[in-house]
Amino acid sequence: MSTVSPQSDPVEDYVASLAAALHGPARAKDRMVAEVREGLTDAVSERTRAGLTYQRAADQAMREFGTTDELVVSWQRELTIAQARHTARAVALTIPFVIACWYLVRQAGDEGTWQLPRTAQLLAVHLAGVSAAAALLAAVTLAATGTLARWLPTPDRLPLTVAWAGTTASVSMAVATLALAIAAALGTNWLLLAFAGALAATSHGLIASSARSCRRCARLPLGEP
Repeated sequence: MSTVSPQSDPVEDYVASLAAALHGPARAKDRMVAEVREGLTDAVSERTRAGLTYQRAADQAMREFGTTDELVVSWQRELTIAQARHTARAVALTIPFVIACWYLVRQAGDEGTWQLPRTAQLLAVHLAGVSAAAALLAAVTLAATGTLARWLPTPDRLPLTVAWAGTTASVSMAVATLALAIAAALGTNWLLLAFAGALAATSHGLIASSARSCRRCARLPLGEP
């Protein structure tokens, strides 16, 4: 026995299409989509109370809101900047702890350790410089997209710059994690080295995921600020 599926809700279809087309931090994206759903629901309710059928009321409300493509063009810029801030915040919050840990590793260096772990320690310390540069850019980004954004326009290429800076920092952390793992296995300060390696690995995971999302957002067409 065949069953007939109920007719889909045009408002929910519209909202689902918009949600699929937008990319950015989940919280900011969910807020935008919720605003559209609430606005459409209110607009449809007002028209149905005036005597229109639900379908016709929904069609009129959606025409008033504009197509999903039009909304995406106007809203994706805000989401892209939000994603750039998310990535910059992840870099700015995690890098200082990693650098501090690497500094302790450097100070704990023992002349009696094997050459390989010593080299691994030095490699990790040098990679801290790369991460420090990314952290500085992250701080500038948070300022440029925060308080300063009230007076100065946000550069269009800033999100992509932040994305690649975060990617570079995450790669350096991945290399540092491997170096510190080798040093922990062969060196005398294995507990400190293992802790530093675990911290670098965790930071790599956090920043790499956010930087990947930021690269995706930065490649999307942006509307006018």
